[in-house]
Amino acid sequence: MQPRNMSMSGVVDLAAVKAAGEAKAKAEQARAEAARKAAQGGAPAPAGAVPPSALVFDTDETRFESHVVPLSGEVPVILDFRAEGFEQGRELSLLLERLTLEANGRLALAALDVAANQNLIREFRIQALPAVFAVVAGQAMPLFQDLPSEGEVRGVLAQLVQIAEERFGVIGVEVDPGAEGAAAPGQGAVEAEEPAGPYDALLDEAIAALDADDLDGAVRAYKNVLAADPSNTDAKLGLAQTELFVRVKDMNPQAVRAAAAENPKDPAAQIAAADLDLAGGHVADAFGRLVDTVKVTFGDDRDAVRVRLLEMFEVVGPDNPLVTSARTALARVLF
Repeated sequence: MQPRNMSMSGVVDLAAVKAAGEAKAKAEQARAEAARKAAQGGAPAPAGAVPPSALVFDTDETRFESHVVPLSGEVPVILDFRAEGFEQGRELSLLLERLTLEANGRLALAALDVAANQNLIREFRIQALPAVFAVVAGQAMPLFQDLPSEGEVRGVLAQLVQIAEERFGVIGVEVDPGAEGAAAPGQGAVEAEEPAGPYDALLDEAIAALDADDLDGAVRAYKNVLAADPSNTDAKLGLAQTELFVRVKDMNPQAVRAAAAENPKDPAAQIAAADLDLAGGHVADAFGRLVDTVKVTFGDDRDAVRVRLLEMFEVVGPDNPLVTSARTALARVLF
């Protein structure tokens, strides 16, 4: 497949719509918003020197508005939509990472998993991979939707940096190679050793509730932790597992499996049967059932099945090879 013309004309046209003064005002507004969120404990403000590696990070739909958009008022953010198992796109992703680090604060790179971010897939109207966009001062711009050469990528990124500065007043951030350990955009600060957290008592409360067979109490305790600390790994895993137990505890296994056999395209029937599979330890069966259901459903039905499958990945854990295989299979049926 030959790369298509890598002209940045679309970006220039988009930028030209805005007067220079209006564009710079947007950039200043994004900077102020980033600072406000930082003061409230939200997105870290990009002010001050950061390590180069902090400008290459993973993001998702939740953090897109709260982290990526404000950051784009300081530095052009490349959006790289990725899928596990899409080996053709891996080389492009590695190239983007390398060139972002070489840009020395003039670019940032945010990677998104297509299987987990379907709302953004629809918003950006992505039909196939690879798909690479940029966000500058809150404005989205298409970059690549094919496999370009390194020279073409370098040329486009150079134009992106130039347009960001001239049209939007976005000039990048200061980097400090010796500042490793500083917080990455869209992520919290990393500590060498994690101290005892403020939520240990609530996590203990959840475990005690599970021991007492109080599933509802455990769910409440885990949700209380996540309300204040959405990235708490223990609470996310505990909640996913407990909610699975809640869903299956009153099921009639024979009736559920009979309904699934009779209605192979019914998302509710297949989700219920997959929950039983997972709760019974049949992980591959649960994943396979839902991937097959994604193939034959559309719209909201497909999205409901996909979301439940992603929840199951949380229950099993991202490092499990069955999760890796299922993510690859899901990406293949989605694209």
